[in-house]
Amino acid sequence: MIFLRGKSRLLRWTCYLLFGLSLLLVVIAGYVTFRQYRTAADIAISTAEGIESMEMVSLGGVEQQIYVRGEDRDNPVLLFLHGGPGFSEMVPVRHYNRELEEHFVVVNWDQRGSGKSFSHHVPPESMNLQQIVDDALELTRKLRRRFNASRIYLVGHSWGSIVGVHAVDRHPEYYCAYVGVGQAVNFIEAENISYEFTLRRARELGEHDAMRELQEIGPPPYPSADSGEMGVQRKWLFRFGGEVYEESNNFRYLLDLLRLHLFAPEYSVADIINLVRGGNQSSRLMWEDLLAVDLPEQVPQLEVPVYFFTGRHDYVTVYEKVQEYYETLNAAHKEIVWFDSSAHSPNFEEPEKFVGEMLRVRYRHPPD
Repeated sequence: MIFLRGKSRLLRWTCYLLFGLSLLLVVIAGYVTFRQYRTAADIAISTAEGIESMEMVSLGGVEQQIYVRGEDRDNPVLLFLHGGPGFSEMVPVRHYNRELEEHFVVVNWDQRGSGKSFSHHVPPESMNLQQIVDDALELTRKLRRRFNASRIYLVGHSWGSIVGVHAVDRHPEYYCAYVGVGQAVNFIEAENISYEFTLRRARELGEHDAMRELQEIGPPPYPSADSGEMGVQRKWLFRFGGEVYEESNNFRYLLDLLRLHLFAPEYSVADIINLVRGGNQSSRLMWEDLLAVDLPEQVPQLEVPVYFFTGRHDYVTVYEKVQEYYETLNAAHKEIVWFDSSAHSPNFEEPEKFVGEMLRVRYRHPPD
């Protein structure tokens, strides 16, 4: 760097440092781009009858992103409703449950205000459960027409399971079967059980910091999703294996999710930032809707086959509440499928079993 001759030592070293950091960023960006390119090649749908498409669709007057993948476009359609509110699962579903693409046309949808559908043009007043359910039903109708399907399969995870139950309740004729993964039942009751679990585990393990922090925030309900109390409780819930089972593996799982999104060809850096922004905004705007969830009271009956895929260690939506709802729910057919090595996300924690159970649902309840 000839231009630095005669400059002060501090200035020279500052320039060297900035140059080194710039070079490092270029190398990192190049590596990420290379990994995204390799991943795109690895996951490409190569069959003549296949479909692989990232698309924008208008739902409720708002442009939203869907990701359609399948090795045979004549296979039945499976619509996946992600959790949150506001947390896209487009990438992990494609990664962990890719085998489903051999048997279904899998549609992942980033709901309004979430992930690739995050936008400042989404009216805040439209961010509510009723509108998300309306969007889900409109998307279902579009998929039925596009793929000439009289009925499709609906899978809802966590928050998505609330949307799913209400969608099926309103239009059972649209769906072959409904699968609730980490099924939400009663938000306030589940949060209280979850809090007691973390406090009990803290005492059992002698985690004094956890005990102090949990006692300081007290039991739920909390005033808002971003008030801080829920963040404290969720931190310890995650640490104690109530969100991802096996305490020794839960941070590795989190790192895997971060790595998946960083190297995913579906997601740009801006999309990853919007994933976080959308999750925070959606949870805040739909907090009152979450507090009001009480499915045994609101939806005591469903007219389609219902399956609850439930982790034995789930203390987010809480497996005990799922069991209670299952026992009282009046449905055309119902089963609760237990995942013994999972907490809140059996579709990602035990993906092979999840895919196997989904195939059982598919062949037991085929489309017309």
